[in-house]
Amino acid sequence: MRRTMNLSIGYFIAAMISGVFYREFTKWNEYTQPTVLGVLHTHLLILGVGVFLLLAVLNKQIKIERNKQYNSFFLLYNLSLPLMMLTMLLRGITEVKAISLSKMFNGMLSGVAGLSHIGLAIALCLLLFIIKKELLREEVKQ
Repeated sequence: MRRTMNLSIGYFIAAMISGVFYREFTKWNEYTQPTVLGVLHTHLLILGVGVFLLLAVLNKQIKIERNKQYNSFFLLYNLSLPLMMLTMLLRGITEVKAISLSKMFNGMLSGVAGLSHIGLAIALCLLLFIIKKELLREEVKQ
């Protein structure tokens, strides 16, 4: 549970930094249009802080970390989420700075973002099955 809470705190710090960066970076560049940077903060809060706070509570109640598949979920999720945040950051910076990306780099950025989204989807699906299995195990105990 300790590593889960530490991770939640780490994602909270990253979310706060990304919110300040978005506000200041767009202000310095006099950018007023919507940008991907605007949703980076909320993605980190929900997918980072929210998910790991929920996991800390679930671990306290039903010990989901004892599940053999939990480490697979944990690794995949914590590789995919930062990768997705990095692609969002890069995309947002290029939008604000009006940097014209080459077709190859634009495709690569979109491809990496897509792969990170797929990784998150697989990890969250795995988490749902882990939670279901552990809830059923607790139900059988009672």
